[in-house]
Amino acid sequence: MPLRPTDRNHYADLLRVAAICAVVLGHWLLTDVTYRGGRVSGQDALEFVGWGRWVTLLFQVMPVVFLVGGYANAVSWTAHRGEGWAGWVRRRTLRLLWPTAVYVGTVAPAAAAAWAGSADSRELAQAGWYLALHLWFLPVYLLLIALTPALHAAHARWGLAVPAAMAVGAALVDVAILGPRLPLVGFANYLLVWGAMHQWGFAWHDGSLTRGHRPLGLALAGGLLLAGLLARGPFPVDMVGAGLHAGNTTPPSIALLAFAAAQCGLLLAAEPAGRRLLAAAARRDRLAPLNRAAMTVYLWHPVPVLLVAVTLYPAGLAPQPSVGSWQWFLLRPAWFAVLTALLVALVAVLQRVQRPLLALTARSAPGPNRSPVLLLGGLAAALPALAWLAVNGFAPSGHPPALALAAFVCGFALVLRSGR
Repeated sequence: MPLRPTDRNHYADLLRVAAICAVVLGHWLLTDVTYRGGRVSGQDALEFVGWGRWVTLLFQVMPVVFLVGGYANAVSWTAHRGEGWAGWVRRRTLRLLWPTAVYVGTVAPAAAAAWAGSADSRELAQAGWYLALHLWFLPVYLLLIALTPALHAAHARWGLAVPAAMAVGAALVDVAILGPRLPLVGFANYLLVWGAMHQWGFAWHDGSLTRGHRPLGLALAGGLLLAGLLARGPFPVDMVGAGLHAGNTTPPSIALLAFAAAQCGLLLAAEPAGRRLLAAAARRDRLAPLNRAAMTVYLWHPVPVLLVAVTLYPAGLAPQPSVGSWQWFLLRPAWFAVLTALLVALVAVLQRVQRPLLALTARSAPGPNRSPVLLLGGLAAALPALAWLAVNGFAPSGHPPALALAAFVCGFALVLRSGR
């Protein structure tokens, strides 16, 4: 049975927090920062640890984020649909855009200052790309928020047939990419693949996906399809990078969707055990602040890596063993500990800075004084800007991307102006 609007599914909070932690640890593990010949650079650890591609099956947890996001959006929309599309979308969007604006508003000026200070263009471009790479999540998720009222209406009418149709569409897109070589068609899979996981969240909310053995059925179907695609198809086992002939994430593939079905099905099957784990109020109290900080942690987790790179390595205060060597693996716990300490301190400060900004959004009461035109215009400007930054970074070719940053600022301002 679905929860009442006054209830809160703490298991969903637990999945969100665990997923964000896995994303952070995965990025920190797979990123190897180097300082040689007076130049800071970076390497992908998967290029040096062949069996590490199987480890991506543990660290690819973005399907969980979209599953929980769909669940949370279903809870919020069903409880506040009287607010109307513009008011609801604006409020949900600003909960993400405020922390993002703080991040972009800090990193972009820092990159511009480095450029003005004649920083090495290649180093600056690589650092700017690394600091923006994870922003890909935002335009996809914000688009799904904007479409939630329509997608939820489709779910109410057709149920699980909607994500099933999305899966078929994703497979056809992959055929078009691999067969006739139509790469532009692949952009559709950002909506079809991630959107299917978001629809599972709707079905989780109303109980249509969690009745009986349906979660295990989803996991079994996804596991069998994934095994077949990896054994017979062109898709690699690497769930976070690109293969020789086909990748799983850029754009997302039917293989990633099959992996997500297996992963999400098992996690939904474990929900009763998770609820028992969180039955104690003390555990829920410890989980709550972590859940509130999840977005800030996600946005800022690359920053400690860069701070270590420009301080400890040039000063010779940290060793730099070869990637994949036993010394490299032995240093991973210390690497994680240093980065975690820096991130915890950073997030603690940022939470205080962002609290009054988020409170402004929370105090924005429902009312008729909303402008869907301004809201759509803001989203139309901000989402492509974030996607461009995720692909090109904060300093492509060593220069600040003035047009993309201006588009984001204008889009954010329009979203703010769309309210009272």
